[in-house]
Amino acid sequence: MGFRSIELPGVGAKYEIETENNDKIAVVFLRNGKIQLYILTKECEEPVVVDLSPSEARRIGNVLTGAIFESMEESVEIAFSALADLRILVHTYRVTEKIVGKNIEELDIRRKTGATIIAVSRKGKNFINPPPHFIFEKDDIIVVIGEQEQIKAFEKEILGV
Repeated sequence: MGFRSIELPGVGAKYEIETENNDKIAVVFLRNGKIQLYILTKECEEPVVVDLSPSEARRIGNVLTGAIFESMEESVEIAFSALADLRILVHTYRVTEKIVGKNIEELDIRRKTGATIIAVSRKGKNFINPPPHFIFEKDDIIVVIGEQEQIKAFEKEILGV
């Protein structure tokens, strides 16, 4: 199984992986921001080529590492190899009318659900570890962390979904 990187002058950078089955996978990061994925199996003469946006490439990378995304809202499950029984979910949500105008402290999120708000995105600005007095506004995107049961409780108790 081999790996190599090649600088493509004027084009971008190429990373090649040869699998144990002698199949080849290449990822080309083009200067224009696009990413191309080439797959050449030992049975085929021509590679299959897929053009990806940076967002699509990140999603595929996350799938390959086990951080699966859902279609409407993004969710990542993190499993630690040293702590086999620990699984943490990080999930994004658009705030619901139920919490617009309320702050984190007032909603008592951690006590009610065990989940924690770790970030809020508002009109292109990110607030990391928002303070208890942070008031939610319409169209805010929130990032919540917790175990699966805590995330489910957050959805039901706080968001009302």
